[in-house]
Amino acid sequence: MSVLYDRVALIGLGLIAGSMSLAMRRAGIAGEIVGTARSAETRAVAAEIGLVDRVTETAAEAVQGADLVVLAVPVGAMDAVAAEIAPNLKPGATVTDVGSVKRAVVDAVTPHIPEGVHFVPAHPLAGTEHSGPRSGFAELFDNRWCLLVPVEGADPKAVDRLRALWEAMGANVEEMDADHHDLVLAVTSHVPHLIAYTMVGVADDLRRVTDSEVIKYSAAGFRDFTRIAASDPTMWRDVFLTNRDATLDILGRFTEELFALQRAIRTGQGEMLFDYFTHTRAIRRGIIEAGQDTDAPDFGRAKKVQ
Repeated sequence: MSVLYDRVALIGLGLIAGSMSLAMRRAGIAGEIVGTARSAETRAVAAEIGLVDRVTETAAEAVQGADLVVLAVPVGAMDAVAAEIAPNLKPGATVTDVGSVKRAVVDAVTPHIPEGVHFVPAHPLAGTEHSGPRSGFAELFDNRWCLLVPVEGADPKAVDRLRALWEAMGANVEEMDADHHDLVLAVTSHVPHLIAYTMVGVADDLRRVTDSEVIKYSAAGFRDFTRIAASDPTMWRDVFLTNRDATLDILGRFTEELFALQRAIRTGQGEMLFDYFTHTRAIRRGIIEAGQDTDAPDFGRAKKVQ
């Protein structure tokens, strides 16, 4: 594969940016990869492990001469970072992001993008509960989806080039409107995370069940909740504050479904419960058939060798 961008600047060096660096190297599609992070400790670790070719102290310095700039920071920090890098962006460069919310990112970043610079928001639907510069791996995006959310008037060539980058990193790519993206992600990611945080919190509150019992006897369902609830708290705080409307809409629908299930359990409606679970089981089969998970036990995750 030929080089798509001579210089790529990664602003933020956590799981996603680190995995992008490793995936770009694997595919041979970036000339030089420059990275920076707010934390001096993160920058030091990234330099130590050679996560990128060059580490800079500031975002403004990192983007100088970059053909592609990736904003891999929490959604709440996008505005400030975009303002910092704007004067140093190279004419003709593309700015993109990896945020879990798109409308808020578009509104925060677009006003700072200079004339002649392309802004193509994106969201790779991939991740783990781990964070930090040591958490990345080149295979993270293999057969996962990356959604591109071009702003109005986006240059088709810039969009196509970014699409080619994500495809070369192993992802399947589709384009989507920002508001529709936020609704889809509220269903598939944001509300499930909120439910996971809530369930783990409920277990912590049930003093009749001791902490040691919760840990010792955790069944697969609860273990999966705790894995999701271990995700980066800063990122998820910003997700819920910036995708408020869609999250509240889906939470309202979830509450209605929950009340219906409560009623069915209370009144012994076995047939209703059976039909409901049969329908949801079919959705799970669809996810497996689409290649987005496996039907292996323990939620498709391989057990670690002791």
